Amino acid sequence: MTIQQIKYAIGIAETGSFNKAAEKLYVSQPSLTSTIHDLENDLGIQIFNRSGRGVTLTNDGQEFISNAKQVYLSFLNLSQKYGENSQIKKKFGVSTQHYSFAVKSFVEMVKSFNTNEYEFAVRETRTQEVIEDVASLKSEIGILYLSDFNRKPIESILKSKNLEFHHLINCKAFVYIWKGHPLAKKKSISFSDLQDFPCLSFEQGDGSSFYLAEEILSTEEYHRTIKANDRASMLNLMVGLNGYTLCSGIICEELNGSDYVAIPFQEENDKINRVMEIGYIIKKNFNLSTIGEKYIEEMKKYLGVEEKNQ
Repeated sequence: MTIQQIKYAIGIAETGSFNKAAEKLYVSQPSLTSTIHDLENDLGIQIFNRSGRGVTLTNDGQEFISNAKQVYLSFLNLSQKYGENSQIKKKFGVSTQHYSFAVKSFVEMVKSFNTNEYEFAVRETRTQEVIEDVASLKSEIGILYLSDFNRKPIESILKSKNLEFHHLINCKAFVYIWKGHPLAKKKSISFSDLQDFPCLSFEQGDGSSFYLAEEILSTEEYHRTIKANDRASMLNLMVGLNGYTLCSGIICEELNGSDYVAIPFQEENDKINRVMEIGYIIKKNFNLSTIGEKYIEEMKKYLGVEEKNQ
């Protein structure tokens, strides 16, 4: 088994077609087909189901590709560190719940590298997709939060995917609204203050468990709830409908604009002390790339936690 064979197999799995993979990899289809045939013979398994509509992974193939991606990414990381003349375009991806600090840190990280040599991707997406992206190594790092409510189910999912969670910062809940909102001048906001306004939350998909919600108080009863799937829509709904969302309070004005405020959420029961633990997930026993290390460094710098975590 060679790195080239692994690269070709990953290319076919990602495109779902020998033709498309051959074009993307700049290789003839007969050569690609022959290479994969030799690989399957060497491994003693069938990686792909072939049909007129394309190719799909067999059960053995799914397991192989998952492991192959990790091996190939490790190879790219080694090439990055030790192969100065390497012509391979290095890839780095981050998947995250909707945190502006994660995107801002990504921007600062990218500035440190030559974009002609790297292929970068940042994906603000649903919680389940953050986990799946890291599990499949579509992204090297994922950003999400844990709380007393969702910790056990999320940690169970991470364990089943061979992922581990690393702490970044603990945050209390904040109410995020636009500056023209009737509650914008208050020093703190409780649920009773919010009962006449719609609660905004990020859509997680049909049938998703409420443990996957991005908002820490997602299980509370709301009079009106409106879902959005991107940050721009969320901000427009805040202005147009006087909506609110519950968040960590870590807001990047450079990305979200200065027309919004985060006001501390006031628990109506003093005995309740809800906390969001924000962190990043990676594959277990995975050595981060130089880019990944730089990205985490930028997040810690933005969050002001670099001294605590070093």
